[in-house]
Amino acid sequence: MHIHFLEHASFENPGNIVDWAKLNQHRFSFTRLYKNEKLPDDDQFDLLVIMGGPMSIVDVAQYPWIKNEKLFIREAISSGKKVLGICLGAQFLADALGGRVFRNQEKEIGWFKLKKASETNHPLLKKFPEISLPAFHWHGDTFDVPKGAIRLFESKATKNQAFLFDEKIIALQFHWEVKPENVRLLLNYSADDLSPGTFVQNPEVMLNQKENFDLGKKFLGKVLNYLALLENE
Repeated sequence: MHIHFLEHASFENPGNIVDWAKLNQHRFSFTRLYKNEKLPDDDQFDLLVIMGGPMSIVDVAQYPWIKNEKLFIREAISSGKKVLGICLGAQFLADALGGRVFRNQEKEIGWFKLKKASETNHPLLKKFPEISLPAFHWHGDTFDVPKGAIRLFESKATKNQAFLFDEKIIALQFHWEVKPENVRLLLNYSADDLSPGTFVQNPEVMLNQKENFDLGKKFLGKVLNYLALLENE
């Protein structure tokens, strides 16, 4: 399988996803949109991964490449590609599928628990334990679940944390891809986001979470295996 990553900022990289790809001998490539790199043809990849970023999906004036990215994502969906969107990437997917993207009532930054959507009984969710699941968050926007999609997770701060559409498109508002170095980069480049709030964690607390980093990597593997249709979980 060939994975193609869309990156929106130098400090938001795929982290654990690349490790999973190497472990499973998948090929991968990148378009670094912040460098105005060219988008690939849709026959050049099997799985599209849309990463996070500090911008919003409406910031076209500041980031003109957003317009072409939105078209590219819609074309990938129409072509039947597997797609994974993370944080900003999840918002791009919600928008592409007709969902509303808007400012959340609270910023959510740090490690906060997810729980499964109570109305959903999907095989993907059965791969996760029946407990609250730790996840790393760094977002101020959120989305409505698009029509026809299945809501997967929620948190206290954010009702819609993930959805599945057409069995091959997954949007995750949170960051199971992060390693400690990913969080350090976010703290270095996006420290202005850390205004006091109910769901804004102290940087030292964010980094001192070895078990959560390990669980996040494990849970992300379940999502990626599902998309890749791998048998060896």
